[in-house]
Amino acid sequence: MFNVHDISRDACMLHGSLGRQGYDWWWHSFTAQDAETGEDKPFFIEFFLCNPALAEDEPVFGQLPENIAAGKKPSYLMVKAGCWGEDHCQLHRFFSWKEVQLHADAHFRIHAGDCIATEKLLCGSIDISREEAAAHPEWMCDAGRMKWKLKVDKQIAFNVGYGASSPLRKAEAFAMYWHAEGMKTAFSGEITYNGRKYTVTPEKCYGYADKNWGRDFTSPWVWLSSSCLTSKITGKKLTDSVFDIGGGRPKIYFVPLDRRLLGAFYYEGQEYDFNFSHFWLKVKTDFSFEEKEDEVVWKVRQENIYAVMNCQFRCRKKDMLFVNYEAPDGSKRHNRLWNGGNGKGIISLYDKADGKLVLKDLIEATHVGCEYGEYD
Repeated sequence: MFNVHDISRDACMLHGSLGRQGYDWWWHSFTAQDAETGEDKPFFIEFFLCNPALAEDEPVFGQLPENIAAGKKPSYLMVKAGCWGEDHCQLHRFFSWKEVQLHADAHFRIHAGDCIATEKLLCGSIDISREEAAAHPEWMCDAGRMKWKLKVDKQIAFNVGYGASSPLRKAEAFAMYWHAEGMKTAFSGEITYNGRKYTVTPEKCYGYADKNWGRDFTSPWVWLSSSCLTSKITGKKLTDSVFDIGGGRPKIYFVPLDRRLLGAFYYEGQEYDFNFSHFWLKVKTDFSFEEKEDEVVWKVRQENIYAVMNCQFRCRKKDMLFVNYEAPDGSKRHNRLWNGGNGKGIISLYDKADGKLVLKDLIEATHVGCEYGEYD
């Protein structure tokens, strides 16, 4: 069972050594509609915490040459927001820890300035001029303006199980942890982006919310998810369905494992679990990523003792951006981390019966959140 809600995993995890070299983020992505034209536009909002135990009076940027020379690690709250599409944009607003109010228990609340994140609410604003973006490459962002106020309803979870449980969290066994409390999330509210208004509704947002934390990132870095799914066999929208795939090359006690992915498909109430850590399922995964002239392509095949999920997704390069993070140690090794929100593709879902594969459904996926990158 992976659809087990556990908001304790959404609490802040930057305790002990992770307070000195650790990150914790809450990611949200969804589709909004232009208030005038009705046109779809995908957005993202993230609250990223880094190294609270190294706090200074001002945010500490790991990419500043003088901080690199001094061996200083980054320390701040970064609020990241932006959109995908041909006018794709990522905006970063930084706060020092003295500006942050953090309720770190299971019912988390992050508050800095007008930026707030909880299980039920997202609001805030970012305004970066072209001059500021050009003068501050250490901010790692574009220029633009965005303001938002959204209600959040996390409906279907992807709980990876023991791998992110309290004992393994306390042991800091993995370099990077993952929990998707809302792999299907209903958002509602309003966004203003560069002067245009957008509305967000539960029926058409195809929303997603997850959380990552740890001391380092992964390479390769893979993420694919969507709840905008249609059966190509029946032509019907799959309104109670969502898939989520993530991972790459996890590290346990600093030892990298083989290329592995965690995967789940919640198909109209039926769970298909492709979590490699559930050894009793005997999960096998093959995946590839190809960068073509105008688009990027993911191919993923996951199999367990009960089922097979075969996927192929693509996203236009001009709709994507290279999402920017610096690691808690101050390094920036991901510089081509492809990130998009309007991918599309096909999923073939099979059940196993009497040693044969029986097609469960052939599914068209749109509004796919998608990511891939490898270290330089």
